Amino acid sequence: MTHLSTQPFRRPGLRAAAAACVAAFTVAGAAAAASPPVPVPASPAREVQLPPQPPAEQAATPAIPADLLRPGATITMAQVVEIALENNPLTRASYLQARSAAALLGSKRAPYYPSLAASVNFTRSNNSFQDPVPGAPENTYGPAVTLSYLLLDLGGRAANVEDARLGLIAADWSHNATIQGVILGVETAYVGYLDAKAQLEAAAVDVKQAQAVLDAATTRHDAGLGTIAEVLQARTALSQAHLSQQAADGQVLALRGALATAMGLPANTPYDVGRLPADVPLDHATGAVEELITTAKVRRPDLEAARALAAKATAHVRSVRSDGLPNLSLAATANRTYFDPSFGTKYRNNWSASALVTVPLFTGFKSTYDIRQAVADAGVASAQADALDQQVVLEVWQSYYSFKTATQLVRTSRDLLASAEESERVALGRYKEGVGTIIDLLTAQAALASARAQEIFARSSWYMALAQLAHDTGTLPPLDQPIEITKEGVSP
Repeated sequence: MTHLSTQPFRRPGLRAAAAACVAAFTVAGAAAAASPPVPVPASPAREVQLPPQPPAEQAATPAIPADLLRPGATITMAQVVEIALENNPLTRASYLQARSAAALLGSKRAPYYPSLAASVNFTRSNNSFQDPVPGAPENTYGPAVTLSYLLLDLGGRAANVEDARLGLIAADWSHNATIQGVILGVETAYVGYLDAKAQLEAAAVDVKQAQAVLDAATTRHDAGLGTIAEVLQARTALSQAHLSQQAADGQVLALRGALATAMGLPANTPYDVGRLPADVPLDHATGAVEELITTAKVRRPDLEAARALAAKATAHVRSVRSDGLPNLSLAATANRTYFDPSFGTKYRNNWSASALVTVPLFTGFKSTYDIRQAVADAGVASAQADALDQQVVLEVWQSYYSFKTATQLVRTSRDLLASAEESERVALGRYKEGVGTIIDLLTAQAALASARAQEIFARSSWYMALAQLAHDTGTLPPLDQPIEITKEGVSP
């Protein structure tokens, strides 16, 4: 069963994830602290460890597996997803955004540590009253070390760290949402390509059947039982079947290039995929829409990202308020100054230490307006999270009933196809026996071609509806395995 985990952040495109056509979308931000104060996933209390990013020139180069380059190579859905995750620039950009957020978190933790600076000073001066040689220049130089440490700030550092930590969580959830969006796009392109290939095969069958009708009409005409009009009508139907076949062939090539592009590969990359499954596991689809809505509310990464951003905005309010509060800091300096020329002493050691209490008294009302802005921004983020929550419910509701409709359409289209095949068989037999007309036969044949196309489209639409439902609930199961919809989500 696909699930969200709290393991350390992983870069997309791992073979293990692609082999199942779905990544166990990890939450790096949730590993940044032990107890989030907002409705975000719990996580171990350890620092986020992100793997190093490949060089930019390597990341921008499409990764093409060697076995894919063989002429006529066939790739699976798992391989398609893996290749897309490795090559898609959207996942790369969201990954780098997450790394940027992790670096920002480390930067915000820096004020918890003392800062130490070293310097070297050189000064050349001239004092006209200097003894024993008035007007002679004097050189002073020497090293210095300065230590500063913020001891107390009444919550400012903690608020800044919390702000950055929640920003990291939001960035990682957004990265997961990007991964799911890329996978959905690839699945849609993949199923669309399978549909086009199946439609091309159906068009070839239509051509064979149209040729059989033309042969029957020609035989009847040669025997003096039919008219030349029947032959011409049959020939016209055959030409229309050829035209449909050629259009389907062009559609296959176009969608093949579209799928390659979705994988981040050149459109002319030599590859191929399997066939649209003839058996759709309709009996495995069970469950209630309320259960799927509940699943979506805890698994949708974009919703979790919005919640994290709302919590981040709240933490930012505390950070802004702390700017107007007193703080206590410690400063210490030690240096040695050398004199050239020396007058009684070659050098002098100096040191100082001080504790500084800073109390902001008046900033031109800047702090007041900054706080008002932060509070308003927090309200906006909270409202946006609530709006997305409602949108998620709507999306699950619509995709669930679209999936139910697609399931029923598969059953109905199969009945239609069986009826059309029987009708065409009877019409062809009657025409060959001389008791049926060419119009009846061509009508039955056209109905059969339409029913065959609709049945193929119904199957492909079922898989697309399943992919959309899985995306909207925050889960992405493989499309080539039996599916069960339960309160836990969509799973094989």
